[in-house]
Amino acid sequence: MIGELGRRSSTALLIHSALIQAVTFLVRPATTYRALELDVPGFALGLLAASYAVFPLLLALPIGGLVDRLGERRLMAIGAAVVLGCSAFLLFWGTSVPALVAGTALLGAGQLACVVGQQAVVANNAASSRLDSAFGYLTFAASLGQALGPLAISVVGGASVRPNTQAIFLLATAMSLVLFLTTFVISSKVSQGRRIAKGGPKGRAVALLRTPGVVRALATSATVLAVVDLTVVYLPALGADRGLTAATVGLMLTVRALFSMVSRLGLGSMSRKLGRMKLLVLSLAISTVALGVAAIPMPEWLLFIVMAFLGLGLGIGQPLTMSWLSAQAPEGQRGRALALRLAGNRVGQVVLPSAIGVVAVGLGAAGVFLASAVAVGGTMLLLRGVRLDD
Repeated sequence: MIGELGRRSSTALLIHSALIQAVTFLVRPATTYRALELDVPGFALGLLAASYAVFPLLLALPIGGLVDRLGERRLMAIGAAVVLGCSAFLLFWGTSVPALVAGTALLGAGQLACVVGQQAVVANNAASSRLDSAFGYLTFAASLGQALGPLAISVVGGASVRPNTQAIFLLATAMSLVLFLTTFVISSKVSQGRRIAKGGPKGRAVALLRTPGVVRALATSATVLAVVDLTVVYLPALGADRGLTAATVGLMLTVRALFSMVSRLGLGSMSRKLGRMKLLVLSLAISTVALGVAAIPMPEWLLFIVMAFLGLGLGIGQPLTMSWLSAQAPEGQRGRALALRLAGNRVGQVVLPSAIGVVAVGLGAAGVFLASAVAVGGTMLLLRGVRLDD
């Protein structure tokens, strides 16, 4: 339960969180398959990937301001409507590279609006003692959606190498419609706090960055998310170096994701027992050790255990930085702060993999895991002197 929203609104919020991720992880691979159907050159695939990230990076702060002014439910409805329009656009007109790029960019903007709105609902309606638990459930639902999206492709695509993209876009359109309608099941009470906050500070990005602890929370969040991406990219390379089959590597990635989901379910109780600071440091320490150990040659079964611990550590980091930021941000500016976090995550997803990727040239995939361990371990230094449990 989140604040005073009630069971119906809380359930609708979690469904909304799962659905937006499911649609995103359904549409993005489908646009790649559609591009392959069109025999586009390799650079066009890179353009597709970039178009999804660029819009959110440019729009994150304006959208954060909108959620604080308009209210979470309105922004979530706008975001869901954009995603619905994007899915329908790709269904009927996604037959060229420019159309695919435009559709992907719209998807990125709509997804951002939905996610910022969802996180702001939690930040503005959950009691301070329940923030960790509430964000844990929200991110669990998001992880579930990220698993269901690719699964839907498997169901629609069957055994074919290239699935029927028209059927996938049709499914995405139907799911987006449900997403849009689910928004209105959430109580309108979630917007009351924004009306109170209208007379407060303007909440510019610079002022937020000067708020004690905000920059450290952003850096920690960006590092953890970038390392999750690096694991997805470089574990197959590590497996290839060690002669592991693609199926085995895929199962290892699944184990990592499942244990991340499990860690988020018990986040509230763990935070209350240990305290937010100790739990965050513990999660970063577990992640650091797991990343470092993964670089050492070991039996296949042992690497599965390492991936499970890595999933536990990395899974805790994201929701805790959300609750950290929510607690640090001034009243009426939490939506902007959470949007700033998402923008920082995008930057981190570009900068950190690029920097660590240089290591791969000389040391290979094992070197990337070692460098990632150093990066995550370094974030623990950012926590010195910070109190997260106020």
